[in-house]
Amino acid sequence: VIINTGDKMTYQSLYRKYRPQHLSEVVGQKHILEVLENSLRKDMISHAYLFCGPRGTGKTSIAKLFAQSINCETQGEIACGRCNNCIEGRAGTHPDIVEIDAASNNGVDEIRGLIDRIKYTPILGKYKVYIIDEVHMLTAGAFNAFLKTLEEPPEHAVFVLATTEIHKVIPTIVSRCQRFDFSNLSNPAISGRLDYVLNEEDVKAEEGVTQLIASLSNGALRNALTILEQAIIVANPVITLDQVHDLN
Repeated sequence: VIINTGDKMTYQSLYRKYRPQHLSEVVGQKHILEVLENSLRKDMISHAYLFCGPRGTGKTSIAKLFAQSINCETQGEIACGRCNNCIEGRAGTHPDIVEIDAASNNGVDEIRGLIDRIKYTPILGKYKVYIIDEVHMLTAGAFNAFLKTLEEPPEHAVFVLATTEIHKVIPTIVSRCQRFDFSNLSNPAISGRLDYVLNEEDVKAEEGVTQLIASLSNGALRNALTILEQAIIVANPVITLDQVHDLN
């Protein structure tokens, strides 16, 4: 996907272009979405959530959408998309949504720096949301430094921890979070999303192509979109079953 950014043409991968913009657009994970949406409707926001499960199943996407939704200013709606908080959240520029990659910020000093910043109140929204991806990568010392804050966080702080390896997260952290176990997506769910993408991109494919890609994706929509993107590149002009087989 090519995006015109003034003087430059920038390529954007399909999995980025078709990242859901609202909780209602998420593929699969209905049981998780139901709980999160009810939490928003009833204004029952926990201080800590733990999203665990395989790669490419929506953990980070849902974390970002949930962070945007809890700061929405429009009563009676879940992420209206019109208020300042929603606009900043979708643009990835919201000052109160902080994303941290624990794979590269996993030490005690980094966590202590985070703890020092947590005390500051939100700038734009009601909550300051910290999304910590690959949280299992934190060192033992970092986990212990973080534990006290997770036990007694400021009222304005919400943590969303995401991991693909729940067994590496210490039990004392797990026990202080609302835990959500993400599952692999079904082939029909993935195939349906791929059909939608092909239609949006105005690309033709032989019958059965999206079903084949879904079967090769191991239940991860991100994997499926990556395979589809490769297939679109080699399509001439229609994506064929043989082309998809050759790519894998």
